[in-house]
Amino acid sequence: MENKIKSYKGFNEDMTCRGFQYKEGGEYEEKQADVCNSGFHACEYPLDCFCYYSPNCSVYHEVEQEGEFSKRNNGDSKIASTKIKIGAQINIAGLVKAAIEYTTERVKKEADSDESHGASSATGDYGASSATGDYGASSATGNCGASSATGYKGASSVTNPESIAVAWGYHGKARGVKGAYLVLADWEGDEKCYWEQDKWRLKGAEMVRVDGEKIKENIWYTMVNGKVVEVEDVCKN
Repeated sequence: MENKIKSYKGFNEDMTCRGFQYKEGGEYEEKQADVCNSGFHACEYPLDCFCYYSPNCSVYHEVEQEGEFSKRNNGDSKIASTKIKIGAQINIAGLVKAAIEYTTERVKKEADSDESHGASSATGDYGASSATGDYGASSATGNCGASSATGYKGASSVTNPESIAVAWGYHGKARGVKGAYLVLADWEGDEKCYWEQDKWRLKGAEMVRVDGEKIKENIWYTMVNGKVVEVEDVCKN
């Protein structure tokens, strides 16, 4: 295994993890790494951090792991190491961007998922699906799956409570079942030149959880002027 791994780690708001106090820029070392038992733990896939540290009461940092490593034989991207260096804090938008890059580099393309109107899906547990083209559709149906759509008017959906749907493109939309997370981005720019990304500016982003009341199950949501709204509401305006 490589000597160093770039990964991501969640902490309590005071930067503690399982009773141990960390600091940004700190370097730490243990004698043994045994995933889930000993060593310093982090996730190679950024959004896996949410399985261990909820977005509403946690902070996240980029980290660098090295030394001896221990990984799960199956499951998510959690990894233990004997050495860790705590890098800069990263916000939700940064985690999502990193996750999209991670997924795009590794995902097996289906139906030209990087082209206009392309489609991508992941059906297994911990699966990752990404559609980067305009009007693309991405779905993840397995346990702890992650779905992302980054193109113009892309659609992202998940059907498992422990999953996340990311709609990061201009006028993107996302939906999920109760318990799932939705990540939505708010952009402004020239509608007539939507394909020219340098003419668009990210105004903000928000993560919400489908609770069945405020955020309903299997209803498409988007973000407009800083607010998460139902897509049907947008169409009525």
